[in-house]
Amino acid sequence: MAKYTGPKCKLCRREGTKLYLKGDRCYSNKCSFERRSYAPGEHGRGRIKVSDYGLQLRAKQKARRIYGVMEKQFRGYYEEAAKGYGVTGEVLIQLLECRLDNMVYRAGLAQSRAQARQLVRHGHFLVNGQKVDIPSYRLHEGDEVALRHKSKSSVLFKEISEALADRMVPEWLNVDKTDMKFNVVRVPERSEIEIPVEEHLIVERYSR
Repeated sequence: MAKYTGPKCKLCRREGTKLYLKGDRCYSNKCSFERRSYAPGEHGRGRIKVSDYGLQLRAKQKARRIYGVMEKQFRGYYEEAAKGYGVTGEVLIQLLECRLDNMVYRAGLAQSRAQARQLVRHGHFLVNGQKVDIPSYRLHEGDEVALRHKSKSSVLFKEISEALADRMVPEWLNVDKTDMKFNVVRVPERSEIEIPVEEHLIVERYSR
């Protein structure tokens, strides 16, 4: 699958807000967005009048970039949300939030969603006792995700384990910080998911 391989900080600058794509660096004074919060390019500092279409496009791109989803896959999530029960925009965000790579990040077992996606692809995690290496695998209420026993001795996960002690964990996850595993208590409500996205603009974009 194709993926974005360019500078991640440039994406934050383009969207005009921090997307926290680089983990701990985004919280430090090394964050590029803190030093250059204007859009990239020679016209980045200029005043740009944004149309309604532009606002809708930026909302879609922002959600895609936060969760690391390509356009075709994102469109699939939207179509599934539109067919389900509930408010389409809220259901869309819930579907994205229940991805395995995102849940691994939320539980503190990775410093960023990109790192979580890589760790999942390398087969470091078990879902209900079975190895799963698909980042988009959807978790449901009651699922258990655990770090493989062989992976616990690696230097990387030892560093992550130390950082996990101070990491805030969302209420919809029950994390065992000692054994580095977590259970999905429930599907989160949209009001509990803190991301800078106005999902109603995404719905308007696809409803055109």
